Amino acid sequence: MQIDQYSEYDNPLIWPMISILQHQPKGWMIHTLSEELKQQGIWSQLDDDPDKDLFKRNFLLMNALYQLQEMLLPKQWLQAHAMDICLMPNKHSAENTIDINDPLRSYYLDWANYNADSDTIQELLSSFWRRYQDHIGHQEAEISIANARPEDLALFELPADATPQQIRKQWRKLALRWHPDRPAGDAIKFRTICEAWQRLQ
Repeated sequence: MQIDQYSEYDNPLIWPMISILQHQPKGWMIHTLSEELKQQGIWSQLDDDPDKDLFKRNFLLMNALYQLQEMLLPKQWLQAHAMDICLMPNKHSAENTIDINDPLRSYYLDWANYNADSDTIQELLSSFWRRYQDHIGHQEAEISIANARPEDLALFELPADATPQQIRKQWRKLALRWHPDRPAGDAIKFRTICEAWQRLQ
């Protein structure tokens, strides 16, 4: 079972978390990751109720960790335990495998458990994208949104009739390849595909 069967939305916390874990692979817990994201200006208040706010933060963090875990395989293994989060080379691939029957993983990859309607979730994630693009440096698109789809699909190396699932899969692949903190990353290419993805959604 792949993440695409769970993932209705692409969690933008994935990308700042790659940066954080590449710079410091070990010593993280869910609350220290949350604090680091807050320091970077990516977090905002998610709910007026303090308990719900904490739950939603934890949900988004765990959702991003489980998505990232699969994206980084087979080269790297992300240990996604709330109190012990670390990124390491995947030298023992037989030991480091994703348990697709893990109920905790299933729970956090199911957006229905976030307890918000689709419009609210989409608005929330869009606001995170805007903050993250501001954090990495936003470039204005040179093409209009009305004319963007063919150019954006070509950038993604996809045909004009690509399905939303194909677009999402290719977006993740390219974003992971060009993320500035990856070994062969490129900040300009990463920003370009981020902007294309926003237009294609």
